[in-house]
Amino acid sequence: MPRRPLRVTGAPEAPLRTALAALRAKLSVPEAFPPEVLAEADRAARAPALRHADATDIPFVTVDPPSSTDLDQALHLSRRGTGYRVHYAIADVAAFVTPGSALDAEAHRRVTTLYFPDGKVPLHPPVLGEGAASLLPDQVRPAALWTLDLDAEGRTVAADVRRALIRSRAKLDYEGVQKAIDTGTAEEPLALLRTIGRLREALEAERGGISLNVPEQEIVQHDHTYELTYRAPLPAEGWNAQLSLLTGMAAADLMLAHGTGVLRTLPTAPDGAVSRLRRVAQALEIDWPHHVSYADLIRTLDPDTPRHAAFLQECTTLLRGAGYTVFRDGALPALTTHAAVAAPYAHCTAPLRRLADRYTTELCLAATAAAPAPEWVLSALDRLPAEMTEGTRRSNTLERACLDLLEATVLQAHVGETFSATVIDISDDHPTRGTVHLAAPAVVGRVDSPTPLPLGTTLTVRLTEADPTGPTIRFVPA
Repeated sequence: MPRRPLRVTGAPEAPLRTALAALRAKLSVPEAFPPEVLAEADRAARAPALRHADATDIPFVTVDPPSSTDLDQALHLSRRGTGYRVHYAIADVAAFVTPGSALDAEAHRRVTTLYFPDGKVPLHPPVLGEGAASLLPDQVRPAALWTLDLDAEGRTVAADVRRALIRSRAKLDYEGVQKAIDTGTAEEPLALLRTIGRLREALEAERGGISLNVPEQEIVQHDHTYELTYRAPLPAEGWNAQLSLLTGMAAADLMLAHGTGVLRTLPTAPDGAVSRLRRVAQALEIDWPHHVSYADLIRTLDPDTPRHAAFLQECTTLLRGAGYTVFRDGALPALTTHAAVAAPYAHCTAPLRRLADRYTTELCLAATAAAPAPEWVLSALDRLPAEMTEGTRRSNTLERACLDLLEATVLQAHVGETFSATVIDISDDHPTRGTVHLAAPAVVGRVDSPTPLPLGTTLTVRLTEADPTGPTIRFVPA
């Protein structure tokens, strides 16, 4: 199943918290850090390895969800003649994690931060990930500081990354940033987020790239019950994501030029996958003329519209097959691009939450300095793709299980009722078994039919089972 962002409004009540705890235990989620890892993190937090220039004069800010404390990126935007300069600071995790240490080994075991409706299981101990390494406001922090110069159209004309000490001036959230920009009260460094973000979006469209504005599936608590809805992302979230993409593309170009690196790659989707989406679009009454490309269609969709939101969720199926590709000593791989980005791309902007980014950053620092990459980086490269693939698979499995649990919790009072639904997936082995997307509430569930299911058609289904302990949701054609 495709991954769908999830947000819970309000604290989960005790029965749901108990069910989530049981689910984590069932799926062997690592939670407590070993004592030696915590002790090592405490020591590193007090005495990081600093080999950094001073860039604390740049007035950085962070833009994240309000509750976030693991702040990977800080930004400062300015004009540069007729173009622009993007300063993008990334938390320098390598200043705290010694290669081969217990802390390093634990990060390789966890691979990614795991997010749940009632909290998260972090990649690094909180004393680092939410403390000494996080780019919190009014704190001097070690960072990998990217300087990206853009022309008047937003194209990259120069890229550089160096270690630097930075100090964020404010922790901003998306809604506040959006309001300040919309009302004209944002000062220029922040106001340029819209200017540069839109330029980069236009360039993305020009090269055939796609940024899916996938709505969050939101679970809203009302008087001891839960309601499932969608929340469309704000434009400011897309503009901010463009800066991350810009940096990831610059990182990929640096490593390719230097001959050693690790890329995030995705092959072009097969024709059959796109044909499947066309049938789903037809069922959802989305007009998709044959002369309109997939990328152009995506840019016409409004995630605030439920039918469009459902289709955008299904578009994530074209991202299946993404992986990590390592190359070294100038021997470039056959595939160097990410189909959705429509360019070479690398993960490098979330090292507090994703293992690979620490290694990508080190390779980019070495490339900028025209120096050999550290041996500890080179020795880990070959096993990194398998580690990241397994970590990503585990993360997606857990998120899917959490979503199933929440959907079953919402639906358990509605067993026996009927709903309008669209068939969005069919089992390759069992054509009578598939997946349906309900028009309302915002639920995806399994359907079992006595006859083969027609992909992309709308039908009425009856809910026969909604068991949070499974968790299991099943429908049959009504």
